[in-house]
Amino acid sequence: MDRVKFNRDVLHIKDQGSRHLSQDTVKNLIHQSQEAKKQAYCPYSKFRVGAAVLTLDNSVFTGCNVENACYNLGVCAERNAISKAVSEGYKTFKAIAIASDLNDQFISPCGGCRQFMREFGSNWEVYLSKPDGTCLKVAVDELLPLSFGPEDLSMKKVFDIPNEY
Repeated sequence: MDRVKFNRDVLHIKDQGSRHLSQDTVKNLIHQSQEAKKQAYCPYSKFRVGAAVLTLDNSVFTGCNVENACYNLGVCAERNAISKAVSEGYKTFKAIAIASDLNDQFISPCGGCRQFMREFGSNWEVYLSKPDGTCLKVAVDELLPLSFGPEDLSMKKVFDIPNEY
């Protein structure tokens, strides 16, 4: 298994610098998402989710879902983990692993999390997992095809529409 070291409460995974992740790195990332799931605050849905995002320098940031009595103010695990990474200066990612307690199917991110992941690129890996550690690898652009991203904001637009009335 890849060696792991801790630094400033951030997990670092020793892996080659390429975007191709070793099987041990994927296994470790899934394990970290499962550990993060244990911290979930979900008194309403009872649906625990954990996520672990891997940066280009092999730092790992974890997050869990945090619910709120005002339902729509809750935060998903994926957005929690990515926001922690961004708050530490990271904006480019290799992969994210997502874990839940679903036994018979792989956990999949909600639409809001798909769009949130897309903000940071469309071609990075997403590992949808089950509690036994099995996973399904997809890319962000497979989860959100024909997506809208930051580059779309710089495309040519029609600013002035002629008044024909």
